[in-house]
Amino acid sequence: MHNTKVTRHFMDGEFGQLHYRMAGEASAKPTIVCLHMVPKSSRSYQHVLPLLARDRLGIAIDYPGYGESSPPFEESQASIDCYAQAVWQVLSKLNITNVDFVGYHTGCMVSVRAAQLQPQWVNKVINIAAPVFLESEVQTFCDMFAPIPLDEEGTRFRIMWERVIHYRGPGMSLEMCADSMAENLRGGEAYEWGHMAAFHHAAQYIEDIKTLPHRLFVMNLNDDMRVQSERVDAYLKNGFRKDYFQWGTGFLDAFPEQVAAEWLAFFDAELSMLSTC
Repeated sequence: MHNTKVTRHFMDGEFGQLHYRMAGEASAKPTIVCLHMVPKSSRSYQHVLPLLARDRLGIAIDYPGYGESSPPFEESQASIDCYAQAVWQVLSKLNITNVDFVGYHTGCMVSVRAAQLQPQWVNKVINIAAPVFLESEVQTFCDMFAPIPLDEEGTRFRIMWERVIHYRGPGMSLEMCADSMAENLRGGEAYEWGHMAAFHHAAQYIEDIKTLPHRLFVMNLNDDMRVQSERVDAYLKNGFRKDYFQWGTGFLDAFPEQVAAEWLAFFDAELSMLSTC
């Protein structure tokens, strides 16, 4: 078994530096590339990454403006395409041309867009949720996730914390909630650029999953994307949705062994075995 310690790395990117985490070693199996929700970072995968990398390489990448990656110069540059291109910048630098993707919420959009950009290098894709937004919902979500102005009363931080607690899933300790809150703050005043990028990408995500040539596995959790995720079935070309209502926000930290087992079973299975799902 390889050493599965998680290491952290930087490389030059379009806006400065890109940061990513790695575990394991390259093998005949595709590299598993993990893509985070916003305003979080690759830290979301710190516990599951070494479990994925026991017999292959695992990578989790910070998009520009999140985690330790330098932000775009202006909000107009923050897009799902921008994030997907940053993913391929990292993978190209590492000479990786055989990957399995895992994307979580915003990362769902990034993973599917990245797969569409370089389909020849992608094996399978997992989406944790499927952010299938109705056109009528997009403005509501834009309003909900508009940046909260700073004030001396700490309104932004109070609302952030209330949301973390409201969406707290089974097994998510207060320490995990505090870690989640801390990740929100790392984006500074650009912390909501990624949400805006996602909402503006809503129609393209649907088109991407309708035409995705790769096998797509959608994990539907009992979280704030459950309703949207249940709409995905009508658009799946070559995939399936499976419900995990025993899990919610924080499940990557709370249940990493079970999560890794689910993902590896999908990635390692032959397509003929999955056709009965």
